[in-house]
Amino acid sequence: MAGELNVEVVAADHQVWSGTANIVVAKTTEGEIGIMAGHEPVLGLLVTGPVTVRTDDGGAVVAAVDRGFLSVSENHVAVLAESAQLAEDIDPASVEKELEAAGDDQAAARWAQARLQVAGAR
Repeated sequence: MAGELNVEVVAADHQVWSGTANIVVAKTTEGEIGIMAGHEPVLGLLVTGPVTVRTDDGGAVVAAVDRGFLSVSENHVAVLAESAQLAEDIDPASVEKELEAAGDDQAAARWAQARLQVAGAR
């Protein structure tokens, strides 16, 4: 189908989501990027934050990702992250506790904050 992307969101230890979409929006070290069908090939370095996938049926899949890469080639988008979690799988109360326990660990705090942001976007 014209205008369709094949998308995979993958964490280091498992596949989080795959399917077709109209657009993928992610944050890279260069800023926010939107990928639609026909986009030129690109490899981007992801920062901790949300990735939004607008599906063909008009819905949205939102995931928190913790660092990694975004690869685009021939209408295929791969989000390859150290950690990734779908918004629907995030328990905000547990993440709040993790945030409190993070203390001076800025990486752990960023990851917890990203998941809370994504959970609030549901």
